[in-house]
Amino acid sequence: MTVSILYVDDEPDLREIATIALELDPEISVRTCGSGPEALEALAQTTPDLILLDMMMPVMDGPMTFAEIRERFGKKTPVVFITARTSPEDVERLVSLGAHGVIPKPFDPMKLINQVRFFVDHV
Repeated sequence: MTVSILYVDDEPDLREIATIALELDPEISVRTCGSGPEALEALAQTTPDLILLDMMMPVMDGPMTFAEIRERFGKKTPVVFITARTSPEDVERLVSLGAHGVIPKPFDPMKLINQVRFFVDHV
């Protein structure tokens, strides 16, 4: 079964690295977006199995994008934040908003598949 991932990050290099790393697994397909508004457009067309969402983005940051995703599309798709802000308080705040977890940035591309698989399998 193919697992579809929507990866939202304003940094093109990180989108490319994540896509290359994740698609080493033939059962994972990745769609990327460079902004919150772009992600909302993508979600209007398709529902991924997991959303990986950067926290710090211009115009519409991760928490704003997350709130809009929940408002428009409900809670059925798990969302995991990818962020450098991983203090216990930051993680607690994101989880209290309804996020399913946090992957620290910078992420290790070789560990990203296992981290994503964990969230897909356990959420």
